[in-house]
Amino acid sequence: MEAKKPRIFTMSFASVYPLYIKKVEKKGRTKAEVDEIIFWLTGYDEVTLKKQIETEVDFQTFFDEAPEINPNVSMIKGVICGYRVEEIEDELMQKIRYMDKLVDELAKGKAMEKILRK
Repeated sequence: MEAKKPRIFTMSFASVYPLYIKKVEKKGRTKAEVDEIIFWLTGYDEVTLKKQIETEVDFQTFFDEAPEINPNVSMIKGVICGYRVEEIEDELMQKIRYMDKLVDELAKGKAMEKILRK
């Protein structure tokens, strides 16, 4: 019997995306900065990100179809939602938590070049 997938895997990315934006806007950051993080992490651009949102793909599909996961993701370290991101074994969950972590850093006022591990 297959283990039940975490609910986040089957949630549409489009349902969570506005929450990322709302979270950072409350702290004076912008949708453009959220998009920049997503582009950096996934390789999507404005057109392809918009398409993923419009077609309401789930997180599994969103990451499966990502043009290129940034090779520097291994530099993302720390705790998000009680988990140390660099120790998460499930690859998809780790990518989702990377995104959460980057959005969280943005909301906490971290400089963009630090968030994007430049």
